[in-house]
Amino acid sequence: MATGAPMRMNMVPLRMIMTTDILTLSQLLSPSFPVGAFAYSHGLETAISEGQIVSAPSLQSWLTDLLEHGGAQSDALVLNAAFGSAEDAVQNIDTHARAFAASAERLRETDLQGAAFCETVQTVWGIELGRLCYPVAVGRVAAILALESELTTAMYLQSFIANLTAAAMRLVPLGQVDGQKTQLALQQHCTEIAKQLQGATLDDLHNSAWMSDITSMRHETQYSRVFRT
Repeated sequence: MATGAPMRMNMVPLRMIMTTDILTLSQLLSPSFPVGAFAYSHGLETAISEGQIVSAPSLQSWLTDLLEHGGAQSDALVLNAAFGSAEDAVQNIDTHARAFAASAERLRETDLQGAAFCETVQTVWGIELGRLCYPVAVGRVAAILALESELTTAMYLQSFIANLTAAAMRLVPLGQVDGQKTQLALQQHCTEIAKQLQGATLDDLHNSAWMSDITSMRHETQYSRVFRT
């Protein structure tokens, strides 16, 4: 009988079924996608230099604050705002996202990554975005490609955390196993925040991770540095 496969499909939750959404997002948010994410530390370099991050637990605490109160949270919010808005409203969202950058380096980070993302998407997919900051561009592309917004947000946050963990592995230094354990520990935060931010608008935009903002400002004048932010 040829009934085994359909019965098995009915028993598997939809979220567990492999889709092209996952494959497309894996490509868009891959470290190999040419946005130059490896060059930015989001102020992490200064935090490590000043002794605020010295181990896997202190790194995890720092990244948790970014997810719940800081730059990762605000990025995910404007991503969702761009995803759920009409095309003529995206530029306004982009303007707010740029104004919300806490330092010149944060603005440069989101602008340059966004420009590289937009250029690559236009070349590969033929999607014209103009010049948008990074999370706004991701949200807009996800909407155009009809990707799932919650999945897009979760994978964006995972990519954000993975990039900063890779930076910490070079600077603390942190072992590869500890780096992977840190990312695993933060997975639930990524999925929960992605769920909470569904339908978010600019009215929900906030940030209270002040120390991260301060380190990004100090990084601008740091004497010796590896990363651009």
